[in-house]
Parts: sequence; structure tokens; C-alpha cells
Amino acid sequence: MAAPVQPPPQSSGGKRKGKAQYVQAKRARRCDGGGPRQLEPGLQGILITCNMNERKCVEEAYSLLNEYGDDMYGPEKFTDKDQQPSGSEGEDDDMEAALKKEVGDIKASTEMKLRRFQSVESGANNVVFIRTLGIEPEKLVHHILQDMYKTKKKKTRVILRMLPISGTCKAFLEDMKKYAETFLEPWFKAPNKGTFQIVYKSRNNSHMNREEVIKELAGIVGSLNSENKVDLTNPQYTVVVEIIKAVCCLSVVTDYMLFRKYNLQEVVKSAKDPSQLNPKQPAQAGNGKEAKLESGDKSNQNDPAEGKNNQQVVPENNEELGHTKPRSETQVVSEGGANLELESQVTEGSEPNENDLS
Repeated sequence: MAAPVQPPPQSSGGKRKGKAQYVQAKRARRCDGGGPRQLEPGLQGILITCNMNERKCVEEAYSLLNEYGDDMYGPEKFTDKDQQPSGSEGEDDDMEAALKKEVGDIKASTEMKLRRFQSVESGANNVVFIRTLGIEPEKLVHHILQDMYKTKKKKTRVILRMLPISGTCKAFLEDMKKYAETFLEPWFKAPNKGTFQIVYKSRNNSHMNREEVIKELAGIVGSLNSENKVDLTNPQYTVVVEIIKAVCCLSVVTDYMLFRKYNLQEVVKSAKDPSQLNPKQPAQAGNGKEAKLESGDKSNQNDPAEGKNNQQVVPENNEELGHTKPRSETQVVSEGGANLELESQVTEGSEPNENDLS
């Protein structure tokens, strides 16, 4: 009799199952040290875009962040408890004391594994998120870019942009409005004030409307202090809005134009022009009469780090202007920082620099 032809399909099916189980187990082990293993509301950290090599990007990120983190905050310290054996030393105490000691050792071990920098899954291709603990991400990233801008020393190969994320919330308009009202206060609530622009990008998300988000956030900034004005030429603050799936990442950064949109590849290049600012942008809107806030689609053909829903608010340097067909953009007009309305216009879009994958 001929042998049944069932073993081959069963064995191949078994292999696939085993591989899936192995991958799940491997992923589970990555979060054994405590803390989330993927981007979620309530985290602080650093969002990094890379050039098609996430593994190398994480390695470069750890190296760079540890170097400057040690410089700013001192070497990372760990408790000695984890290095001691968990069993009783010398004399044996009663069971209760031994149990307490063991629980303490486990706690200390978990705390030690919660490192200052920890990579978590971002939810988008060519995007890495490094969760931070005990540091201020915006100050650390600004320090890194400032040093690289001065020294012009290239320290990364695959890292493109490095954006600090000071807070995260759910990517739904009502949640974002409620969160932003408190989040933006340290920079924009009276007596604090400043000029600002809003930069918006969305990845793997189809339910958010960029015009609505920008209008609402600009309205919140205006309501916190009527003296806050939009300035696209040289703003004091840039409000960064990065949406990935159902998570909204927010931060307020300085020197965004000077540091080439926080692009580590571009910031080390010597500027061909004495000014890295865009002369085609409208004059500084400090007189409070009219200020413009623009949002437009950006071409993603050469940008592996971006999903198809990505948007860039403003074209920001001379090298990126004047080489593409007209694209539609929206404009937010702010009268005295309070009343906001949308009107459409057609302007020249921006072509992404081959290294400026924002």
C-alpha cells in the first residue's frame, strides 16, 4: 500500500507554528524588565527616524544618548542589591523576614532593568522610539544638536531626525485638546509668551484631520495668552505633533529652523548660505495684525521613514524650495491670537532633501 501523504504538510505546518510561538516568546522576553514594550499614552522619550535599518538605528541611538546622557546627568547608577544573592546570607532569619528580603531583591532587580533609555516598538516602519526615565528629553536632544552644530562632527550613519517627545496621549481630537490645554501651559500661558509654529505629521493613522488639529492647537496657544503670535521665519518655539497609529506625541522645541528640523545628518553640514532661514517666508508676525500658519502635504517618494499620511507644516530651508509643482496648502489666520479661520491657497511645496527625511 502507498504511504499516506500527510506527514509533509503536518511537519511544515508544525514548523510555522513553532516559529510563530518562538517569535511571540522572544517579544515577551523583551518586556520582562518591566515597563511598556510599545509606544502608548503616558510615555516620554525620543522619536527617531532612520534610513531603512532600525536595528542599527537603535544601536546608534543608545551610543549617542548614553554619551550625552552621562555628560548631562552623570553615569547611570544601579542598586547593589541585584548583585547580591537573593538567598539569606549568614544567619537564617525567620520565614517572614526571608520573604520580605526576596520581594525587595525582586523589586530592586526590576528597577535596575528599567534603564534610563529603553527602545520600545513605535508602530511605524523606519521609526524608533526610545523611552526615557529621569531625564528631560527636550533638553538632552537640544544639547546633542547644539554640540553637533558647533563641532560639525558626524556621529551617526543611519539616524536621520531625533525629536524629543515630552508627552503622549490618545490620538483623538477631544483627547488631544484636553491634554494640550495643560501640556502647552509652561511655554505659552501668561505671563509666558512667544512666537511659534506647528509641525504636524501622521503615520499609520487615517482618522485624524491635520487642518482640524492645527486649528485647535493654534487656538489653544492663542487662548493661553493673546500675545502668542505665529512666526514661520524664526519662531521661538516649534510645537511638534507626531501621530503614530492611535498615539499622539507632543513636544515644544527651540532652534528648530537653526538645527535643520532636528536632522542629525544636515546639522553637521556647513551652511552654504549665511542664513539657514527661508527668505521666502512672510515677515515676522510680531505686530499682532496678521500671522500665517501653514500646513501642506510633503512628497514621500524618497522618504522611507514616512508613511503615506505624513504631512509637513512648513517648508523650512532654501535647499528644499522652488523645485516642485504647486501643491495645495491651508493657512490659519490669527487676529490678535484669538480668532482663527481657515482659508485655502496654492503655494510652492517642498521637495524632501535626500538626507532630510523628516
